[in-house]
Amino acid sequence: MEDIQITQRNSTVSETGESDQCRDIISSLPKEEGWVSGYMYLYQGFWCPPKEIHAVVSFQNNFQACNTDTILVSMPKSGTTWLKALVFSIMNREKYQTPESPLNSFNPHDLVPFFEYRLYANNQVPDLSAFPSPRIFSTHVPYPSLPESIRNSTCRVVYICRNPLDNFISFWHFLSKARPERLGPLLLEEAFDSFCNGVVGFGPFFDHVLGYWKESLERPEKVLFLKFEDLKEDINSQMKSLAVFLGCPFSLEEERDGVIEDISKLCSLDSLKDIEANKRGKSIPYFENNTLFRRGEVGDWINYLTPEMVDRLNKITAQKLAGSGLEFKITSLDNNV
Repeated sequence: MEDIQITQRNSTVSETGESDQCRDIISSLPKEEGWVSGYMYLYQGFWCPPKEIHAVVSFQNNFQACNTDTILVSMPKSGTTWLKALVFSIMNREKYQTPESPLNSFNPHDLVPFFEYRLYANNQVPDLSAFPSPRIFSTHVPYPSLPESIRNSTCRVVYICRNPLDNFISFWHFLSKARPERLGPLLLEEAFDSFCNGVVGFGPFFDHVLGYWKESLERPEKVLFLKFEDLKEDINSQMKSLAVFLGCPFSLEEERDGVIEDISKLCSLDSLKDIEANKRGKSIPYFENNTLFRRGEVGDWINYLTPEMVDRLNKITAQKLAGSGLEFKITSLDNNV
C-alpha cells in the first residue's frame, strides 16, 4: 500500500496554541454523559467527545480541499464502511482488478481515512501532498462545520444515511461493544432516550441528515445523497448512479463484462467479513475491526424496539422531516416515514 501511505508531522507552536484554544472552548460547552465513557460536548451544534473536537478544529483550520477530492460523509453506523469500499473500488477500478484490490488486504478505513479519527487525530497535521489523486477522504462532521475549502470548492461530497430506527440499533450495538465493562451494559432504553433527544455522536441525527439533504437539492453536482435502504434494494443501479456522479461512469463494455457485479460482490458485507484484515486490529481508534461488520440488514430494529419506542421515534421523524421532501423507507411497515 505504498501509494496510499500518509505522512504526519509533529505539532508546531501554532498547533499547540490551537490545542490550548480547544481546551478553552470545550470547557465552556454544554455537556452530556457519553454512551461509551466520559462526556460528549455540544460543539457548533453537534455532539462530540473532546478528543474528536480537537481533531475537528484542526481539520477545519488546516485542510485545503482540491477540486478533484471526494469526501464521504455519514452519521456513524449508516453504511460508512460499505460506502468507502464501493467508492474506492469504483474510482480505482482501472488501477486494480478485483482480485488485486487492496480491499482484499486492508480495511476500508485504511484506504479511505477519516479526518477526525486518523488524519488530524492526536494533535497531528498531515502532509497530504503525496496522497494520490483523486483523493478520497471521509468524515462524520455535519455540513455547516465542514472546512470552507470543502464547501467552496468543486470537490464532490457523497453522503449516505440510514433510516433512524436501524441507525439507532446499529449504533447501540456498536458502542455497546466498545463500552468498558466497569460501566456496565449500555441500556437500550437509556440510549434510545438520548438518541431521541438528539444527544448522539455527531448528531442530532435529523440535523445531520437534513443539512446534507438540503445541500444535495441546492447543489446536486456537489452533493450526492444516498440511502442505505436503496443500496440494499438495488445495488447495481445505485452503483451506476454513483459512478456517474464521481465522474467515472461504467462503460457498456464494463457492464457486459460484469464489472459492476464484481465490485458489488467484493464490497458486500459477507465478503468484507471474511477478509483477514477485517477480523483483527483497529483501523479506527477504540474499535476493533471485527465490530465494524454486524448484520447490515434493513428492518433489524423490529427485533429490539417496543411499539411505544417505534411510535415515539416515528413521530419525531415526521415532525423533523416535515416539508423537507425527505422520506425514509421503513421496509417492515406498510408505509413510508
